[in-house]
Amino acid sequence: MFRTPIMEKTIEDPPTSAVLLDRCHFSQVIFNSVEKFYVPGGDITCYYTFAEHFIPRRKDWIGIFRVGWKTTREYYTFMWVALPSDINNKSAKQQEVQFKAYYLPKDDEYYQFCYVDQDGVVRGASIPFQFRPESEEDILVVTTKGKVEEIEQHNEELCKENQELKDSCASLQKQNSSMQAELQRKQEELETLQSINKKLEQKVKEQKTCWETELLQLKEHNLKVSSENEKMGIRVDQLQAQLSTQEKEMEKLVQGDQDKAEQLEHLKNENDQLFLSLTEQREQQKKLQQIVEDMKQKETSAAKKQQELMDENFDLSRRLSENKIICDVLQRERERMERENDLLKKENSRLLSYMGLDFDSLPCQVPTSDQGGAGQNPGLVYGNPYSGIQESSAPSLLSIKKCFTCKSDFADEICDHTLEQQQMQTPCLNCPICDKTFPAREKQIFEDHVFCHSL
Repeated sequence: MFRTPIMEKTIEDPPTSAVLLDRCHFSQVIFNSVEKFYVPGGDITCYYTFAEHFIPRRKDWIGIFRVGWKTTREYYTFMWVALPSDINNKSAKQQEVQFKAYYLPKDDEYYQFCYVDQDGVVRGASIPFQFRPESEEDILVVTTKGKVEEIEQHNEELCKENQELKDSCASLQKQNSSMQAELQRKQEELETLQSINKKLEQKVKEQKTCWETELLQLKEHNLKVSSENEKMGIRVDQLQAQLSTQEKEMEKLVQGDQDKAEQLEHLKNENDQLFLSLTEQREQQKKLQQIVEDMKQKETSAAKKQQELMDENFDLSRRLSENKIICDVLQRERERMERENDLLKKENSRLLSYMGLDFDSLPCQVPTSDQGGAGQNPGLVYGNPYSGIQESSAPSLLSIKKCFTCKSDFADEICDHTLEQQQMQTPCLNCPICDKTFPAREKQIFEDHVFCHSL
């Protein structure tokens, strides 16, 4: 074996095999444009193409072997194969790999390129070539290079045709194997039936032998007791009748064996039909399982949507409850305000009646000027009812009033005690949630405060 040091691009030995290889795989990689000799001291480029059904792998390699090699371990030097950019493309494209001059052989022996896959199997081999200087004889041979190319092309066509024949042979072998397996299975079934039949025949023979022995014994016994033939006549008739019955039973057993064989064949046919029916039921079951899965997914999405709607409904219900509470509070406040307004109207009527005035007889507008006389203020519709009282210099009923509580007199102004009583009667607004109190005049602030609790 001749090997050079590890090349620049290699970090490990290529996969090889010590087994003598079969040369039937050499046509899967075809080497193109291989010269008869290469000039020493220069790099050489190896051109090759893959067959139609061959797929290269990552650790495939091309080695230079001396002619006469036996195993792939006898390579001289090698280079890793670069995978094509499009492995799935079935069109044959020429590939190439370059060997540096430093690693090439220095003798004039015959060598050849060999494509080895990552399992150590040779997939293609080139024609032999030498490493020697160019001579005049070689120059003369160049004139026949066209014929060599034609021969190589014809060789490639023959290799392809050979590969097609091999594929066809492999297909036929596969069909033959399947048919042989079917034949073996039928033969095993036939052997099983023959074994059953032999057992039944053996059983019939044994029973028949037993009956023949018994009959022979009866005949011998009949010869021995011939003197007592009259006494044993009835017994002989009974035995003959029993023999006839047993023969009939034997015939029935034979017929039963035939019926069982026919029934067995019928059961086989039913088994085949049941197997087909079971296959169809399994397919239908798969379809039903797929439908169930789809329905489960739809049910899950519907449940999610229903949960979202329930959450939204709960939120709206909560907001509706809060709005109802606010509405009830405002309604109660309104009723309280109306009750207080009625009380104030009653108090006002009572004060007016105490002052000697009627609430219904009051004018619709309050005078805007202190000047007396309806003629002096044309803006009043009904005139000023207090003009006569204001003209008098003495204090009138309107100018002098008496407090209901302290009985003190006051004029044109409200008594301090009455003012305090009115302030105590001022309505307040209480928050139904936090019990915070707001004056009645701050009704808008109270409503905003209650609304903030619902946020």
